[in-house]
Amino acid sequence: MQKNIKFAHLLGAGAIVLSMGANAQPLRLSDNEVKIGVLTDMSGIFADLSGRGSVLAAELAIEDFKKITKTAFPIKLVFGDHQNKADVASSRARQWFDADGVDMIADVPSSAAALAVLNIAKEKSKFAIFSGAASTRITNEECTPSALHWAYDTFALAAGTARAVVKQGGDTWFFVTADYAGGHALEKDAADVVKAAGGKVLGSIRHPFSAPEFSSYMLKAQGSKAKVIALANAGNDTTNAIKQAVEFGITKQQTLAATLMFITDVHALGLSKAQDMYLTEAFYWDFDEKTRAWSKRFFEKHKRMPTMVQASVYSSVLHYLKSVSAAGTDEMTPVLMKMRDLPVEDMFSRNGKLREDGRMVHDMYLLQVKKPAESKYPWDYYHVRQITPGEQAFIPLDHSTCASLKK
Repeated sequence: MQKNIKFAHLLGAGAIVLSMGANAQPLRLSDNEVKIGVLTDMSGIFADLSGRGSVLAAELAIEDFKKITKTAFPIKLVFGDHQNKADVASSRARQWFDADGVDMIADVPSSAAALAVLNIAKEKSKFAIFSGAASTRITNEECTPSALHWAYDTFALAAGTARAVVKQGGDTWFFVTADYAGGHALEKDAADVVKAAGGKVLGSIRHPFSAPEFSSYMLKAQGSKAKVIALANAGNDTTNAIKQAVEFGITKQQTLAATLMFITDVHALGLSKAQDMYLTEAFYWDFDEKTRAWSKRFFEKHKRMPTMVQASVYSSVLHYLKSVSAAGTDEMTPVLMKMRDLPVEDMFSRNGKLREDGRMVHDMYLLQVKKPAESKYPWDYYHVRQITPGEQAFIPLDHSTCASLKK
């Protein structure tokens, strides 16, 4: 099988062309190829957890699809930076769908950017598969058949971490929340779990996206006397808040709980600052042999272990390509039917299932950050404290507010 790869950089965007060999079986493809766009954060606060690592994950998915499939067809991968701005994300999605022939957009960290892309995907009847966004609105009030939610959402993150911390005695909470859609959703879902478990929310304070410093916010949280200070934010906002808490000695009297935290955050902080924190993730590179084998491939190229977002991008792109192959076309409706029919089986998900509301249901992991003395090798950062089955981790389908389900 011949392979021709061409790489280009175009004003913050890129393209990788992977051409399948001359023995390709005929499929009904728009523009005679399948074109996938990774829309991500290349330079902002989510770049470490998504960014170029998400592009690499998509490349690995295409590479593995070529090895396992019997149906060959041309695949093109493009990528771009949405700059964490909803208008930029919307404009890029429209350009990709209208002018550039993109069939599916992957990743899209930031809930505001994701919801903007969702609306364009709905308008154009094109796929958008979200790995880096957290808002449950994607599969609830904003649901549309072409918008799929792959890695996690605020309900799954809050349910895992909040239940565990309340059970450990952390029954009074104060939230330090990013003032955007994803932060608001993280606070709401975690607060609901805390209250349902018999705990109390003593208050909250909101900070701007990519806040320059956290001293006033963390001192306000400290003054609440809550047993738990919950960080309803992500990326550099989370790590900066933790650094400030350690600097002020807050962690000696109060527990920090991260509602959305990634292994790259722990790596940036170091175990001495992050130790003993609870968090919930959809993927851990050192979980078993399958996760380790794939993650070591990723590490060889990226020099960092993958986050759950990057692993999810791999899974979503691979499953999408398998479904195009099985459907014999890249037309949305038959591909969607195949995506729902086929189990999502890879290193990210074991027998995962795509529901009618667009939520991909899979296990979630309650993790606790190791103490420095407990870590035996590089990136050995977590104790796996609990595996939450997918049907318990995500909002039950009969509780969904997705309008298309009622039809």
